[in-house]
Amino acid sequence: MYVRLVQFSFGAGSLSKAQELAADLGPAIREQHGCKGVTFFGDETGGDYGLFVLWETKDDADAAAPVIGPRLQHRLAGNVTGPPSINLYAVIDS
Repeated sequence: MYVRLVQFSFGAGSLSKAQELAADLGPAIREQHGCKGVTFFGDETGGDYGLFVLWETKDDADAAAPVIGPRLQHRLAGNVTGPPSINLYAVIDS
C-alpha cells in the first residue's frame, strides 16, 4: 500500500476553505480505483491543513494524480500561503 500526503497552509481563520476543499475533493478521491480511504486534517488556529490518502498500489496513486491533482491545484491557487508539500510514501506497517 501507499500513502499520498499533501500539506498546505491557508493561514489562520480559514477552516471554511479547508472544509470546502474536503467536501469537493473527498468524494472524487474516494471514487478513484484503489483508494482505501482519505482523511482531511488541520489546525484551525495556525491554518495548516492537509490530506492523507491510502492507496492499494503505487499505480493506483499515480493513475489518480492527473485526475485529482488539477482539482486540488485549482482549490489551492490563490488561497495558500506557500507551495504545498505533496509526497507519496510506501506503507511500511499498518
